[in-house]
Amino acid sequence: MSYPDGPAALLQREPAHRVSPRAKVMWTISEAIGGVIIAGLAFWLWTRDWIPAPWDTVLLVLTVVEAAVSIVVVPQWRFRVHRWEITPEAVYTQHGWLSQERRVAPIPRIQTVDTERGPLAQLLRLSTVTITTASSRGELRIAGLERADADRIVAELTTIAAADGGDGT
Repeated sequence: MSYPDGPAALLQREPAHRVSPRAKVMWTISEAIGGVIIAGLAFWLWTRDWIPAPWDTVLLVLTVVEAAVSIVVVPQWRFRVHRWEITPEAVYTQHGWLSQERRVAPIPRIQTVDTERGPLAQLLRLSTVTITTASSRGELRIAGLERADADRIVAELTTIAAADGGDGT
């Protein structure tokens, strides 16, 4: 699919595809694990009387509130923001939640395309596609994809990059 206005026109809108809805579950569990650890540490400090009152209670309350926001709000927000799109010219990604980033990797600059499945992602049948380019900005990552979508993206990018004939530099 070619864009008459060129790749720059795509930067004026969000990439077309969302990640899997199960990514929200993965991010919720991940945030919950971190939140429970931090809240547990704050509770432990609260029981030790190492921090003077009322600051010990303030620390505990703020930690619990932060954990609750991270568990309830962050995964929903990340899902709304995380998007991706592949055209014959480039790969476009958008991610983040407080700080959002859009990245473009021109097809001729792609060097490798990898998939990754951590334990939680495997449990939820999700994958992350990592696209390494000749850019100093580093790799592009599309996290929270259905396995079939990830496999299709890898195959599609491999085909496009091979047809382009570029050397990734």
